[in-house]
Amino acid sequence: MAAELIREVTRDGRWVARLRCYDGDAGAIVDAQVAPAGGGEPLRRGPYRFATAHDALHFVQEATLALQYLGCSVT
Repeated sequence: MAAELIREVTRDGRWVARLRCYDGDAGAIVDAQVAPAGGGEPLRRGPYRFATAHDALHFVQEATLALQYLGCSVT
């Protein structure tokens, strides 16, 4: 992976989450910001470290698919 991949997640026009996948020193990294259900400042989650970019991208794809099943839009 040469550049970073960012996925923005919304539901009913409101921001829900942001997933960012990028190269790290020893593999690929995914970090996230997630809006709390009750409101407030976004929570940081991660970094999640993966041995390969393929593994990291697969994680992001699975996460965004699950969010789409829950009625979210992903861009």
